[in-house]
Amino acid sequence: QVQLVESGGGLVQPGGSLRLSCAASGRTFSSYDMGWFRQAPGKERQFVASIRWSTGTTYYADSVKGRFTISRDNAKNTVYLQMNSLKPEDTAVYYCAAGWGILPRAYDYWGQGTQVTVSS
Repeated sequence: QVQLVESGGGLVQPGGSLRLSCAASGRTFSSYDMGWFRQAPGKERQFVASIRWSTGTTYYADSVKGRFTISRDNAKNTVYLQMNSLKPEDTAVYYCAAGWGILPRAYDYWGQGTQVTVSS
């Protein structure tokens, strides 16, 4: 059974940092991109960042470039999203997913999501 389990969300003040984790199990993801997406209330799910498991190549949405960093730990089968200089507009449910590219419909597996709230 494929599982992607996110953790690390919470409430943080503007300018603060959070690190999200996504633990993957149930199959080999070496041929996949691992992506982070987010969805705010009333908005569509949007791409945040991805990393190609096999090569470590990373991609970022313009809105988070320079503030967020995606990484992976092969031994732990875990993907991370380090989020710095957080802004209120980063508030959303963050999802980890396995697939390809930057479109949500191209991702086959999804986690349950973790809430990130940026507020003073």
